[in-house]
Amino acid sequence: MTDTLGPLIATTLIFGGVLFGFFKTKTDGWGRYTSALLLLILVLYVAAMAFAYGRIDWPSVSGLLLAIAGYAAGLASSKE
Repeated sequence: MTDTLGPLIATTLIFGGVLFGFFKTKTDGWGRYTSALLLLILVLYVAAMAFAYGRIDWPSVSGLLLAIAGYAAGLASSKE
């Protein structure tokens, strides 16, 4: 447990800073993109914690990262 305590604290501090920045820069309203970005941040945090604990292996994390990138690209692309 003590060998994974450092990465867990570091991961929590990093994602805490990300969430702070997310809510600090958020403008009024809660739209589709805001909800999706918060969901992606939280899913990535849970995956990082599971990876740090050794509950999932790298191929699963890389698949999740590619899925997040594809979802984010789909949100940013034009609908025309």
